[in-house]
Amino acid sequence: MESKPNNQNINPLNSILQSRRFKETIGKLNPVLFWAAIAGFLTGVIGGSFRFLISAILNSRVHWIDSLDKILGAIISIALSGIMAYLGFWIMRRFSPDTSGSGIPQIEGMLSRHFPLVWQRVLPVKFTTGILILGSGMVMGREGPTIQMGGSIGKMVATWFRANHEQTRVLVAACGGAGLATAFNAPLAGIMFVFEELKPVFEDEVHAYRAVTLSCISATVGLQLILGTGPVLKLTQFETPPLASLWIFALLGVAFGIIGYYFNFFLVKSLNFFSSLRGIYYHLTGLFVGSFIGLMSWFYTPTTGGGEEMIIWSFNNVEPSHILLLLFAVRFGMTILCYGSGAPGGIFAPMLSIATLFCLGIAKQTHIWFPTILPYPEVLTIAGMGALVAATVRAPLTAILLTLEITANYLLILPILVSCFTASMTAHGMGGRPIYTVLLERKLQK
Repeated sequence: MESKPNNQNINPLNSILQSRRFKETIGKLNPVLFWAAIAGFLTGVIGGSFRFLISAILNSRVHWIDSLDKILGAIISIALSGIMAYLGFWIMRRFSPDTSGSGIPQIEGMLSRHFPLVWQRVLPVKFTTGILILGSGMVMGREGPTIQMGGSIGKMVATWFRANHEQTRVLVAACGGAGLATAFNAPLAGIMFVFEELKPVFEDEVHAYRAVTLSCISATVGLQLILGTGPVLKLTQFETPPLASLWIFALLGVAFGIIGYYFNFFLVKSLNFFSSLRGIYYHLTGLFVGSFIGLMSWFYTPTTGGGEEMIIWSFNNVEPSHILLLLFAVRFGMTILCYGSGAPGGIFAPMLSIATLFCLGIAKQTHIWFPTILPYPEVLTIAGMGALVAATVRAPLTAILLTLEITANYLLILPILVSCFTASMTAHGMGGRPIYTVLLERKLQK
């Protein structure tokens, strides 16, 4: 005798009613979304103020030193950068050692429940030391500090509203993405950064995605209220290159995959060297590195600074290829030195400048060889920016969106896609590992 089927199990209406999609349509609005919007806006305002102050300090510093006598200018530049860096290191080590470096591994560690996040000390210390370190001319980016400050603001807002642990994690992740969006006026890159790099696992992923999106949107609004609209890098808007040129962008990706592999290699070596210092060399690390930065800034200004101003300078000044490639090598080493010292700052912006110099250095020769295939050699620069970030961080989608948003060259999406994924695969094939994974492991071992 045949058994009757279980109607309850096969009833289509019951299946629909129990589905997650249906529950989402009838569920109440999650308060985390409102909290994320508030925290994101605060991240944009604080991060925008952070950007404004750093730019004002750097510009004032350069103009003041340029107005002085050569010898006096050198002395002031060395002393000023050395003192600012020394104070930044002292404040960081005295009040919040967990603000060293970019701060991204610390946010990742908090989301994976390995590290605490004490926003009461991280937020003011990262803001203060970031201004001192970046204002001294260190070759470091502002995105690291704004990401860690953003995560701290998320934790702060969670405390205000007495959020539970899971809601707190959502707010920290959302505002970490908002921090990247604030640093580069790039909300889409901020959203993708959370899910491609931070990789948090949430109980309610749908509401978490919405919180991240709202936070990045509101952060961009807060930023633009302070600094205005428009891309970070106001460069030429290029036309789409011919399909026949895509192999050149693939080769460019291979080159940056190799460069990215060695960038990560030497960065870890530098971190190991500085972490082994003891005694006076440890205590005066900021003074030594800062003074050297001051000397280099006086000698040739484009060798120092975060990178955005240098990128615009390199596009506006017609320099020979050998000068650009030499400057590429110098800034490569300066980035390794500055980040390896443990100073609070990021590496995204320096990598963008390194890629720009390398690409402009080879673009002219490439145009001579293939004038019809590559009519605008500067297009290589736009694709190369994302390729180096993809190779080092191993987050190609974030690199693609970041490049498109900071340059507004949306017609170059196909060459950028080719370069970024080729660079990421090349670095992976060489045995390289994502830099923030390596940095997180180092902190866990300590």
